[in-house]
Amino acid sequence: MKDLAAILEDLRRLKPELAKRYPIKELGVFGSYARGEQRPDSDLDVLVDFDGPVGLLDFVGLQQDLSDELGVGVDLVMAEAPKPRIWHRIRAEFVVP
Repeated sequence: MKDLAAILEDLRRLKPELAKRYPIKELGVFGSYARGEQRPDSDLDVLVDFDGPVGLLDFVGLQQDLSDELGVGVDLVMAEAPKPRIWHRIRAEFVVP
């Protein structure tokens, strides 16, 4: 199981290639990995800010590409999607590679 430092290094390495296929402005980690509380069955919570509109196929494609490359299930969340009441928690945990 990878730790946060390894995940962030992988995201740094992957971001330029992924940005050629998807309109990614920013990617970051929140949730159990960001807090150092991940377990072997934890998924990786990734917040993505897109530079423009993105369709469902691109969203799902990015989620699958991240999961395949990182070797862990990815729960991808768009930056504009979280409800205001949980947004403060996400931003407090958010770690950018």
